Amino acid sequence: MDRIAMRTPLVEMDGDEMTRVLWADIKELLIAPFVELKTEYYDLGLPHRDETGDQVTIDAAEATKRLGVAVKCATITPNAQRVKEYKLHEMWKSPNGTIRAILDGTVFRAPIQVSGIRPTVRTWEKPITIARHAYGDIYKNTEIRVPGPGRAELVFTDAEGRETRALIHAFDGPGIVQGVHNLDASIASFARSCFGYALSVGQDLWFSAKDTISKTYDHRFKDIFQEIFDSEYRARFEAAGITYFYTLIDDAVARVMRSRGGFIWACKNYDGDVMSDMLATAFGSLAMMTSVLVSPNGQFEYEAAHGTVTRHYYRHLQGEKTSTNPTATIFAWSGALRKRGELDGLDDLRRFADALEKATLDTIEAGCMTKDLALLWQGDTPAVSVTSREFLEAIAARLKEALQA
Repeated sequence: MDRIAMRTPLVEMDGDEMTRVLWADIKELLIAPFVELKTEYYDLGLPHRDETGDQVTIDAAEATKRLGVAVKCATITPNAQRVKEYKLHEMWKSPNGTIRAILDGTVFRAPIQVSGIRPTVRTWEKPITIARHAYGDIYKNTEIRVPGPGRAELVFTDAEGRETRALIHAFDGPGIVQGVHNLDASIASFARSCFGYALSVGQDLWFSAKDTISKTYDHRFKDIFQEIFDSEYRARFEAAGITYFYTLIDDAVARVMRSRGGFIWACKNYDGDVMSDMLATAFGSLAMMTSVLVSPNGQFEYEAAHGTVTRHYYRHLQGEKTSTNPTATIFAWSGALRKRGELDGLDDLRRFADALEKATLDTIEAGCMTKDLALLWQGDTPAVSVTSREFLEAIAARLKEALQA
């Protein structure tokens, strides 16, 4: 079988722990036999990020701006325990946060559905897509451990040196204080990405925040969304027969639980992080959620929405065979290859991406799956729980057969 040629490289961002192991297996079994893979490789594994002072993360983001399409493995965002475990020079910030800050744009996350696995929420009939703002908030925060009594103030100094001050808290003992920020320009890009995506898929758009409590910060999000919708998108939404509305985050959660799905839920950065995990779990598994960062300048970064599966990695290091679900990582590769094919006019590459996804879903629906899915299986075919490697080999066999047909 002739392998499919590529014209422009993908930016490939390798990652950490069990997902790094699966990353190599996916390339070996599902891509290299069928595609003459071209990538510009960046090792975002935590040891190499530490060696480079996290410069490699910045370089990978800049390469994505240059080449247009990236695929990223899950990576570790270190806490104090990880600093000790990996003997890090410092507690590096989230690599995803760094990349998103450079690319801006919006993260769209949607569940991968297969017949035989029903959502936990019985009313959900269609996927729910999370549109997550990709800049600022706690992912670009500044924090201080307050040692004792004192005053914490918010100070803004304008270009002429004039100060605006607000008291955060008068501490009478130890505590903590945190500063977060956002940008009107980034919020506007977020809004336009959400409105444009809703029009492209013909789905209603919800946006939620907490402007009743955060009367300046969250209210600014609400105002910018409404201003852009009224001036640029209202007529187009009406013509498409879809709607946009804003509601409080707690009301949105209640509405989502009663809904039938089939809409886009736009959230601020942290809200989108948490709610996408909730949706992924309720639809079946954290390993069954796609994620793509879309920048306002037309760059795309595909990744799985889950973490590095640390618990399975420790078992892997002890020589055990794990049944870790690689589906979302496979779909990150297929999404990136499809987009590369679209941008470069390579129909064979697009068709390969479609075939890879179909082979993956067909393998699961035939009853061959990892343990997390077997525990949820309600299909007619009996479920057989296999190891990660066996699952990938089964997909590879089905993919080869489909491509040779």
